[in-house]
Amino acid sequence: MSDLPPLREVIRRHGLSASKALGQNFLFDEKLLDRIATVPGNIAGAEVFEVGPGPGGLTRALLRAGAQVTAVERDRRCMPPLAELAEAWPGKLTVIEGDALEIDAPSLFTGKPHIVANLPYNVGTALLVRWLSAAWMPWWQSLSLMFQREVAERIVAAPGSDAYGRLAVLAQWRATAKIAMPVHRSAFTPPPKVMSAVVHIVPRPAPQGIRLDRLEALTAAAFGQRRKMLRQSLKPVPAAIAAMDAAGIDSSRRAETVTVAEYVALARILSD
Repeated sequence: MSDLPPLREVIRRHGLSASKALGQNFLFDEKLLDRIATVPGNIAGAEVFEVGPGPGGLTRALLRAGAQVTAVERDRRCMPPLAELAEAWPGKLTVIEGDALEIDAPSLFTGKPHIVANLPYNVGTALLVRWLSAAWMPWWQSLSLMFQREVAERIVAAPGSDAYGRLAVLAQWRATAKIAMPVHRSAFTPPPKVMSAVVHIVPRPAPQGIRLDRLEALTAAAFGQRRKMLRQSLKPVPAAIAAMDAAGIDSSRRAETVTVAEYVALARILSD
């Protein structure tokens, strides 16, 4: 590691610049990157899946922490610097050129990896929804993901807050989610217009008797018209009004006041 040039020098030597089209923003602060690598805990010897490593700033931190890293990168320009890292850590880094939305990620691992990533802003939410919607228990141990601060707050939001919505319910009904650390916009090159945060998500057993499609239908209808009473917003969902009566949920309430547990209770009745 000590023989590697600083990341800024690597980027300069390879003529790299962050691609706005790919949602890239590079991190150079090694102390910050080392802190991000510790969010999932001790990863020495553990499998780690990294999406969008770019020139490899976070990748270096994960390797320094002792992880066995598999990284997926769609930007061909970043392959040479990542190849240099693979050479510096023989047998510790596997780099796959491709789109994380298209690859069969679970097939890349022998066990359950931690997913740690400074996600490209333009695909971050789509990847999170995919990972949270997978068969449960999931194929990953934990998610430690960088998001725009606004998205991070939506993931961990509590009922009654403006940020509370479908993403909060999806993340919290069978996992615990917390903001592990804020990241100031000035830490990135180029600096984005918004602040960021790392969210840490750990799976727990899913409530029994729940069909995901029922929960998704409920939250889509409820938050699609979040300012209306539930008796109005849930009309498109068959039997939802009767389910509210059975669950003891007042139909005059609005979507943002209904807790995750109450949405789960409604989805269980509809699943039956």
